[in-house]
Amino acid sequence: MRAVLRNKISEVCDKKIASKGENVGVSFYAFFKNKNDDPELLMEAAEWWIKTHQLDHFEKAAKIKAMVVAGE
Repeated sequence: MRAVLRNKISEVCDKKIASKGENVGVSFYAFFKNKNDDPELLMEAAEWWIKTHQLDHFEKAAKIKAMVVAGE
């Protein structure tokens, strides 16, 4: 995973957790605006989320942040 995506995921998870608490859920779409302004990065996130880790549509932000920080 590219550093730019890792940083984006970490930042978004931190913001979600700070505003809604430890149990807040996210999907990989949470890391992107509603327009497809970076399709390659979106596909990288989708592949990491769906193919590599076979995660559910919504997962706890804290879990995703921990996975990204651990380099999974």
